[in-house]
Amino acid sequence: MASSLFFSVSSSSPFLSSTIKPHFSQTTKHNLYLKTSPFTVKSISSPATNTPLPSVDNFWDWICNQGVISNKSSAGIKPGIVPEGLGLIAQRDISRNEVILEIPNKFWINPDLVASSEIGKFVGGLKPWVSVALFLLREKANKDSKWASYLQILPEKTDSTIFWSEEELSEIQGTQLLSTTLGVKEYVHREFLNVEREVILPNKHLFPSITSDDFFWAFGILRSRAFSRLRGQDLVLVPLADLINHSSSITTENVAWEIKGGGIFSRDVLFSLRTPVSVKSGEQIYIQYDAGKSNAELALDYGFVDSRPDRNAYTLTLGISDSDPFLGDKLDIAESNGLVGETAYFDIVLGQPLPPAMLPYLRLVALGGQDAFLLESVFRNAVWGHLELPISPTNEELICRVLRETCKTALSKYATTIEEDEKLLEGGNLSPRLAVALGIRLAEKKILQQIDEVIRNRELELDELEYYQERRLKDLGLVGDQEDIIFWEPK
Repeated sequence: MASSLFFSVSSSSPFLSSTIKPHFSQTTKHNLYLKTSPFTVKSISSPATNTPLPSVDNFWDWICNQGVISNKSSAGIKPGIVPEGLGLIAQRDISRNEVILEIPNKFWINPDLVASSEIGKFVGGLKPWVSVALFLLREKANKDSKWASYLQILPEKTDSTIFWSEEELSEIQGTQLLSTTLGVKEYVHREFLNVEREVILPNKHLFPSITSDDFFWAFGILRSRAFSRLRGQDLVLVPLADLINHSSSITTENVAWEIKGGGIFSRDVLFSLRTPVSVKSGEQIYIQYDAGKSNAELALDYGFVDSRPDRNAYTLTLGISDSDPFLGDKLDIAESNGLVGETAYFDIVLGQPLPPAMLPYLRLVALGGQDAFLLESVFRNAVWGHLELPISPTNEELICRVLRETCKTALSKYATTIEEDEKLLEGGNLSPRLAVALGIRLAEKKILQQIDEVIRNRELELDELEYYQERRLKDLGLVGDQEDIIFWEPK
């Protein structure tokens, strides 16, 4: 009897640890912020901030007066109002890979700054992002704060799906983005209740009025603007640098930001920002937000989607059932081949082949009955190589059937069809958030349809596939050129 399969198309919650890495990923499943991509919150199609120009001018004056920009009159960049909201505008022609900003660490907002602040001893045991969130909220309420000019230009809200209304969220019904968004909202609300009970209420003299909405605002700012995975820094807000916007036209993989020493005559540690392409005077300076991030992640973090087709991805959650009699053996085999734990995640990208490890893993999950001998210790070092090819008709039929049923179930959860979405897309005149929702759900459905088509074609070929026993007989020289069994006659 074949083993039962555990498949899921829902997105698992990626909010189980306190590790901060800006922005969620459906690829890595157990971090608060999952892949790096440290930038602004604004939608490419619509400004997410109504920051008045005087606030931008005040911020620029503050940056210059603080010495972040050494020579205001000859600065290569300047903040300004752009279609995305705020951005960095070249004040002269700038060459590719040219350093445009170097910001000393005394102008960073990070856990180290919070630890040395007035609230440091009260927030020391909190998750780093929570302590920085409380610092932002306290400084925002203080009109005399050193950071006031910076805080005044931050948007009051973003287009991230965590800030969408119920009506707007209904447009992503059935998507993995919806389940992930709801998971984020639940996570942030739970963190707020904890910090309210443990820190805010016992210290009202420091935190006189912080609501759940305030906490969500700070979370949204950090998830969209904080840089991470920098040298010695897991979470840092860098005023001015975080105004740089994303463009899908930037295709270079070069990292445009880094932390480095200040030089022979300076002990400052600097955040350095470079241009990935040459820029003409008066043009906006862009970078690419993490090339490995999917459109669902971009929508969750910033509220926009990218036009690049390889940004469209769907995560299949596959796992070994707890009731599988061969659970221990299968877990050992999966782990020795880089798939740790009872659950594995495979990102399927629109227009690209299935991940190489996906079918071998599925064959392992389905392995049972007469095929279970491959789990014996004598095969342990070679079993994955066998799994890369069909094992038996029963095994291959099972994974095909369950995968197609999984796709069918997932497609049934959407409120619209691919044809209806394409018709809406052709009609145009969509609001920015509806355009995001449409892009996400259409891509997900096309990927599910793509998976189903691949597996359907495989089902049609099942009788033509070569299975383990046939391969084994050939290896032993027991099958002739015409696929007939060779019998040895006694002399």
